[in-house]
Amino acid sequence: VVTLDQHLYQILPGAISDYARTHGLKIAVSEGTCGITSGKLVRKTADIGGFCCPPGRTDRLPGLRFHTLGILPLEIHVHPDNPIDNISLQQAREIFQGRIYRWSEINDSQGQPGPDQIIQTIGRLHCKIRPGHWRLLLDNEDLFGPRLQEVGTIPDMISLVANAPDAIGYEVRMMAERYRYEGRVKPLMIDGLAPDRANLLAGRYPLYRTLNLTTWEGENVANPEADRLVEYLLEVGGKLGERFDLVSATDLRKTGWQFRGNELIGGPRQ
Repeated sequence: VVTLDQHLYQILPGAISDYARTHGLKIAVSEGTCGITSGKLVRKTADIGGFCCPPGRTDRLPGLRFHTLGILPLEIHVHPDNPIDNISLQQAREIFQGRIYRWSEINDSQGQPGPDQIIQTIGRLHCKIRPGHWRLLLDNEDLFGPRLQEVGTIPDMISLVANAPDAIGYEVRMMAERYRYEGRVKPLMIDGLAPDRANLLAGRYPLYRTLNLTTWEGENVANPEADRLVEYLLEVGGKLGERFDLVSATDLRKTGWQFRGNELIGGPRQ
């Protein structure tokens, strides 16, 4: 039994189906969220869990091991008609804090101020107990400004940014494409850097999601078939990179990112 958060569910079901067919296994795969995955692991009803965030303290159950598949660039999105193409990381933080609250406070690539509109910040503050993801932008929800419009789902995030010329939000490209029927969004560069795999791998682009899979160790919970499946998925992660913008754990290791066992725990050593 495999339960995957909605990001991993876009990436892995095909590879899991191929593995099941080749090895004559029946593998049940369900889509959920990090919270749903955590609940199933607590109840011991899943052999493998998938998260889009590093584990929080309450996720680290006895015998549960985390294995990083890779990381995805987290894009800052605006409406396609917004003339702004690039902001600094500090500006992004001040926008979401409410310290910068008009687009006219930011210049476009021609040095001209943006539209004289109040910025509508959109936030999906999921997985508050887990590090990483939006916490790389602002470390906790109390740092976001009072104008923040919080949404509960990714489609709502894409829809609001795509349909409001003054809005700004965030999500990975893969999910923006999945929900493109909600409207188109435009990714911004941060400090002149595109949110692509090369900049992320080199540790230059600062925002990303960490995709983790779990296995069990110990009497009555360990499943050798699950261990072999996760080992296989870690191997094929590199082949999925270009299609999904995934920077695989294999490539991260080669570039000096920090691991404990199979789990990513830090950026590249300087």
